[in-house]
Amino acid sequence: GIATFHCNDMVVDSVGRAYVGNFGSDYSTGEPLQAAKLARVDPDGRVSVAAEGLMFPNGAVITPDGGTLIIGETFARCLTAFDRDAGGTLTNRRTWANLDPHFPDGICLDAEGAIWVADPRGNAVVRVAEGGAILQMVSTGDRGAFACMLGGDDGRTLFICTAAGSGEAAAARRSGRIEFTRVDAPHAGWP
Repeated sequence: GIATFHCNDMVVDSVGRAYVGNFGSDYSTGEPLQAAKLARVDPDGRVSVAAEGLMFPNGAVITPDGGTLIIGETFARCLTAFDRDAGGTLTNRRTWANLDPHFPDGICLDAEGAIWVADPRGNAVVRVAEGGAILQMVSTGDRGAFACMLGGDDGRTLFICTAAGSGEAAAARRSGRIEFTRVDAPHAGWP
């Protein structure tokens, strides 16, 4: 199949086409990291490979014009961009931002073209410009940040999904919560 381990984050475009990432391998058991494929699921149910060679394709966004898909590669510690045509085909793969030392998980796009990146290992959400400049950082203290989304009445509330860790032991503690803070630039694009 296309997914070699658990499926994870996805983004859905304006016509209902989904791009779905996966872990690539079970790294929690010591299995060697493997590059993964990004799956594309069309509205009619057809599934195909949208991109290959991604190191844990995770959070993804599509720009407001629909022309660019940007995805976090957790173990490559970067955001990778693709041009996207009207039929949903991805081309022109390139590094949008090198994030080292951050590990991108969930991401969201703002109206100034920056991307908020949840970093579960760094216990923060960082706002990144194309090219990798860190514009802002919101600490989540001793809690990992796993997902983020801009919303609220004016799109300027940054919601952050945090937890005391990941895996079965962390899930048993039921430590997950949604935290939020106000930011200047509102939400843009998909999701």
